[in-house]
Amino acid sequence: MSIASSSAARHICARGNWGVTNLALQKILYMAQMVHLGRTGQRLVDAEFQAWDYGPVEPGLYRQVRNFGSKPIQDVFFWAPPIGGTQEAATLDEACNFLIQKSPGELVAMTHWQNGAWARHYVPGSRGIPIPDADIIAEYRARVGGA
Repeated sequence: MSIASSSAARHICARGNWGVTNLALQKILYMAQMVHLGRTGQRLVDAEFQAWDYGPVEPGLYRQVRNFGSKPIQDVFFWAPPIGGTQEAATLDEACNFLIQKSPGELVAMTHWQNGAWARHYVPGSRGIPIPDADIIAEYRARVGGA
């Protein structure tokens, strides 16, 4: 079962004490999606990532928080159901523990990995190009040294 990206975003932002930017949110959520897909075969969030200039982006979530620009996202997810105690929350917590303190440049470098799913589908200046789940799973396997 997957969760709403707004619930995942709320969880990530709360873990970051509401100091998380849109760029960081997108990167952390993508990496969490990759880990969850790689481990379970199921999406963490019920949305598709696309290959944009600054890396993988979940467009619906981007539209929801774009007005914050490069400033920290405030709680605009008050209607999103909490996910505490779920397998999805555990995956997000793990991702946050590893990624929340990374700089924007470090996060971009991680998601722009030349062997990654984003790099396979990125076309400079284009939006709307989906990153298939199968390629995200392949990226997970390549990163952890699996098949």
